[in-house]
Amino acid sequence: MRVLIADDDDSIRSMLTRMLSDWGYAVTAAADGHAAWQIMMERESPPVAILDWNMPGMAGPDVIRHIRSIARNFTPYLLLLTAKDKQRDIVEGLRAGASDYIIKPFDYDELQARLQVGAQMVGLQLELGQKLKELQEALDHVKSLQGLLPICTYCKKIRDDQNYWHSVDNYISANTDAQFTHGICPDCYQSIAKPQLDLLKRDHDPN
Repeated sequence: MRVLIADDDDSIRSMLTRMLSDWGYAVTAAADGHAAWQIMMERESPPVAILDWNMPGMAGPDVIRHIRSIARNFTPYLLLLTAKDKQRDIVEGLRAGASDYIIKPFDYDELQARLQVGAQMVGLQLELGQKLKELQEALDHVKSLQGLLPICTYCKKIRDDQNYWHSVDNYISANTDAQFTHGICPDCYQSIAKPQLDLLKRDHDPN
């Protein structure tokens, strides 16, 4: 999973990049808040970001506010990593929209564990989004059978978009998940099947 690391301290940024790469993440780094915001504006932006509070250009909480103002099909996991340890700072960061808050100096295992939680949350959101997309596509496909269908007045075949004619059962089977079993309705039995059966009986009746 791709993770953005935004910190103006070169040593911390390099350390986090190496660490997260070792943990299996694809890391994108930014040295200031404005660069971080530009990366999060990309079409395929990182779903997880670790942001320092004090950065040139734009502070971490401001970057988060801007990110949260954009409509997305999932909620990015945004973690503030900062030396600010006052309760009011933590509250301010969370109110800005941070998903989590870790105080420097941080414990490596704690950071890894919180990132795993964030990655799982984002992964579930993306998976759910894909399922909803597939469901919508299926519904759109079914709805396509609710419009006007060209049908022959005589043989009752249906014309498709390529101007080919199909029997009703073949057309529906090809365009939905429905499957057919065959039988005889009462009307057809009386008007077609029964007379044929009676005729067969007469033909085989020795008298």
